[in-house]
Amino acid sequence: MGKKIIVAGGGHGGIAAAMLLAQRGYDVTVYERNAKTKMGYDWTDIFDRKGLLAIGLPVPDHSLYNLKNDVTFYGPAMETALTQNTDDDKKEIQMERREIYKYLISYAVKAGVKFEYKHNVEEPIFFGNRVVGIKTDKGEYYADLVIDACGMNSPLRQKMPASTGIQNNPIEYEQFYVYRAFFNKTAEVSDDEKFKIIMLPNNELGISWVATEEDHTDVLIGRFHKFDLDYAIEQIDLMRPTNPSIGTEIIRAGDFANIPVRQPLGVMVADGYAAIGDSAFMTVPIIGSGIANALKAAKILADAVSSDYSNSFSAETLWEYQKNYYKAIGASMAPMACVKLLLTRLEGHELDYIFAKGILNAEDMTIDADSSSLGAMLSGMSPADIKIKVQGLINNKEILKKVVNMGLQLGKATAVTAAMPQKYNRKAILKWVEQYNKCFKH
Repeated sequence: MGKKIIVAGGGHGGIAAAMLLAQRGYDVTVYERNAKTKMGYDWTDIFDRKGLLAIGLPVPDHSLYNLKNDVTFYGPAMETALTQNTDDDKKEIQMERREIYKYLISYAVKAGVKFEYKHNVEEPIFFGNRVVGIKTDKGEYYADLVIDACGMNSPLRQKMPASTGIQNNPIEYEQFYVYRAFFNKTAEVSDDEKFKIIMLPNNELGISWVATEEDHTDVLIGRFHKFDLDYAIEQIDLMRPTNPSIGTEIIRAGDFANIPVRQPLGVMVADGYAAIGDSAFMTVPIIGSGIANALKAAKILADAVSSDYSNSFSAETLWEYQKNYYKAIGASMAPMACVKLLLTRLEGHELDYIFAKGILNAEDMTIDADSSSLGAMLSGMSPADIKIKVQGLINNKEILKKVVNMGLQLGKATAVTAAMPQKYNRKAILKWVEQYNKCFKH
């Protein structure tokens, strides 16, 4: 084949797509802003092992990962604990982020992928309306197809013209601002306290977590608003009285990050262009985990590219990627985005009520990065469980109103997502994506 493909950015999905396409004979180069040894944050990531199996890779040696501890959720009052109970064979892998990159890169290199590090991607290069390459701080590079794996704030996606239908930037409540640090561990905790997530802490929109590991305590502050280091340290100080395992010494990390928590990008392709991973907002909206979805998307993208026997890599032929991604994963993310929006509308005391009255229970919270269907979660509820939830909602009119409104929004989002054009027609797609984006207004 020999057709040139550029992967802009070293996201997990981009590297996986690069590997799969190189295996099929394409000339693939990845342009990454960081040095090889500095890719990714200095912290662990959680992802479902099925993502690796989807791209034909074995699960890494057990020495490289642990199984994620079950999470115990609390409302802001911390009066009701909802602890997950996940079978070991369904638990996600917890692995150092940089080890994940090393693992993926090693297989990509074996497949023939070339890596160019310390290239800061700046913008796409167009010939008419077609993307024909990228500009970095080191020069201009051309290819038959550009795969955008630059992340949530991708400079490529941000500069795609309106005529493509591609949303350039996330809007309010679609991104999560995170500070994460590993502190020295100063106390042992019980098994059901090893991974705690406090929702709406101090009645603020966001979460805080404390994960007590063997040799450190992992602390995360996540909010829907921007914040600085002073704020993060203040929030961590407030957590110490009820979390004695948090020491005062930062062992590593101490980094800020932005995470997309929204529905998938409405249009992911254009002539000579395809977005993947965080560039296409592929995280699970409720939990912000996106590695598994990105790896699965890589296989779908590689199949679409290699089935384009014309090698045109046009929006029309790449639409097969978008269609199949939505069929396999994307369509089920839309309802979850609506549930996330409900959480942003709740007051702290309302969430405490929901926890205390069993409107949400431990089984409901046993959701992981492979939970791709809200319907599957709902179908597992017993009649007795449904009765408890309904009665609790009836007794609180304000919460009931918010849940009903969420249900209406969810229904509309589901219907509109299902109506996505199955064949590429620019006019029809622009009309559809306008309706799709409207479904998720806060």
